[in-house]
Amino acid sequence: MARSTSPLKDLPAAQPQSRQSLSAIAYDALRGRLRTGLVTPDDRMVDIEIAAQLGMSRMPVREALLQLVAEGVLVSTARGYRIPALDPKDVMEVFELRKLLEPRAAALAARDLSRAGISQLSAALSEARAAQAPEDFPRLFRANVDFRETWLGAVRNKRLAAMIMRCSDQVLTVRMSTLRGSGIHPVVVAGLQDLYTSFARHDSVAAHDSMFRFVLAAESAYVALSATSKP
Repeated sequence: MARSTSPLKDLPAAQPQSRQSLSAIAYDALRGRLRTGLVTPDDRMVDIEIAAQLGMSRMPVREALLQLVAEGVLVSTARGYRIPALDPKDVMEVFELRKLLEPRAAALAARDLSRAGISQLSAALSEARAAQAPEDFPRLFRANVDFRETWLGAVRNKRLAAMIMRCSDQVLTVRMSTLRGSGIHPVVVAGLQDLYTSFARHDSVAAHDSMFRFVLAAESAYVALSATSKP
């Protein structure tokens, strides 16, 4: 059974502002929920409920939801908005884009990551390791997001970083499905370790190759999961 919107955690009520800025606040809040795995494919995001949680009117929330629909992150239904169920062909097309874009972006990030960025990557990697043994999916999901957003934040080409983030957002259901499988947890942690080593050394060539392997492993996990779920 579909669930209605769960509370948006740690979000203060919005102060009186223009509709445009309120819409931006709602957009950021919703993207944060989606990117940290707080929304599942069974959830329905209802504009009036979200507006009440954020302490704003319904219109800016609706504008934010419609923007996410335009970006391919959500779809509209009669009972609210939800994460789209993707066709396997669509998923494979996104993986093809990721294999083309992310290795280059990782090479750029390896060159420019600051000492603080490397420390943040190390913290995210430690969280991923801590989540592996108890098979703590939410913790692993958040660690993976933190690691990704840290290195992407070091990419100076903001159009490239934004395109990669949009591709990532469009396959949230895939990430949720694959990361729930206990067999993929060691693969994810090993991949993050490989990437961290390259980033810490500021080795652009190694970061390029590590990222390609990381995306390829995610693609393989999706293909394997799809094969087992077929009737």
